[in-house]
Amino acid sequence: MSETRRRRPLLVVLPVVIFAGLAGTFLYQLLSGHDPQLLPSALIGKPAPQTRLPPLAGLADASGVPVPGIDLAAGDGRTRLVNVFASWCVPCRQEHPALMALSQDPRFVIVGINYKDQPDNALGFLRELGNPYDAVGTDEAGRSTIDWGVYGVPETFLVGPDGTILWKQTGPLTREGVEGGLLPALAKIAAPAS
Repeated sequence: MSETRRRRPLLVVLPVVIFAGLAGTFLYQLLSGHDPQLLPSALIGKPAPQTRLPPLAGLADASGVPVPGIDLAAGDGRTRLVNVFASWCVPCRQEHPALMALSQDPRFVIVGINYKDQPDNALGFLRELGNPYDAVGTDEAGRSTIDWGVYGVPETFLVGPDGTILWKQTGPLTREGVEGGLLPALAKIAAPAS
C-alpha cells in the first residue's frame, strides 16, 4: 500500500516536469534569436540527388516552346538554382519576384520542382506571376523532394557545375538571403576560374 502511495505523487509530478522541460526548450528557441530559415542541410558539399521529373504539361516559354521537365544529372557543367515551390504556398508567392529577377542572371539556370500540387493550379500560378524557370518538373507525390531533404516549401538550392550542393535557403528568398547567401556562394564558384 505504501508503494502505491509513493508512485502516485511521481505520476502527478512527471507530466508537470515534462511540460516544463518542453516549455523551457520552446522559450529558449524563441528568445535565442535563432533564424529558423538557417536550418542546417546535410547535403551541403555533397552531390545533388539525380532527379528526373516529368514536365508541367501545358507550360511554355515566351516563344511558345514547351518548358522541359527535370533531368538533373550530376556534374553536367551548368550551375543551377533549384527551387521547390507550390501554387498553394503563400511564401512561394512572396518570393516569386526575387526568382523573376534572378532569372535574368546568366550565371545559372533556374529549375523548379513543383511540390505536391495540381498541374492546373501550378500552371495558373506561373501564368499569373510569370515563369522564372528554365525547366519545371512535377513531383505530385513529393517523393523526389525527400532525396533533397526538403522540410517544406519553398526551399532553394544552389548546385555547382560539378553537381555539388553549395548553398540552401529554407523559406522564401529575400533580398537579404540573396545578398548574404546566394551571391557569396556564386562568387566562390567564379573565384577558382578567374
